Amino acid sequence: MNIEAKELSKIYGEGESRVVALDRASLTIAPGDFISIIGPSGSGKSTLLHLLSGLDRPTSGRLTYDGRDIYRLTDKELSAFRRRSIGFIFQQFHLLPVLTARENIAMPLLLDKKQPDEPYLQKLAGLLGIGDRLTHLPHELSGGQQQRVAIARALIAGPDVIFADEPTGNLDSRSGGEVMELLKTVGKEMGKALVVITHDSRIAAMGSRRLTIVDGVLSEVGAE
Repeated sequence: MNIEAKELSKIYGEGESRVVALDRASLTIAPGDFISIIGPSGSGKSTLLHLLSGLDRPTSGRLTYDGRDIYRLTDKELSAFRRRSIGFIFQQFHLLPVLTARENIAMPLLLDKKQPDEPYLQKLAGLLGIGDRLTHLPHELSGGQQQRVAIARALIAGPDVIFADEPTGNLDSRSGGEVMELLKTVGKEMGKALVVITHDSRIAAMGSRRLTIVDGVLSEVGAE
């Protein structure tokens, strides 16, 4: 799926209280892209991710997935589109404490009244190194293992793109590096586009396309 953002802006308030959180950002995302977007706190990173993923609507601009303007969808249609086409990974793992790792992974499908493809779930768990942890509750897992469960949950519905917001923020540097290498490998093997928002230059350097955002202005700074 090809994603194209054109002149996306997000403005809060009016007059003296007017804040431009995102200023006419344009970006294309192709299948297999690994895009890292780095910027300081308050630069507009999370605003950009929320707009690109349909979690929020822009003040102006356009966003298309294979030519379809997702901002023209109703809230119900957009929610269904996100569940089926977009995977999310956040700094907080957001695992349900009373569910096993397997049940947490399957949750997006269950919300869509579907059952997981068991061979695919087992493949994901194997790739992420949690095949022997599927019956464990979140409190029985390390931070790195919990984030791997969150990654599997993001991938279980077979989305076209994964958006990750500071995915290693709650992990130590070793666990964070391992998780990012796994995320990069899984994304590449499965042909998924990956967009990572970070303030960590080491994480940003892993992207095949690297962008910066400062004061709401997005710029591409390098490519492989």
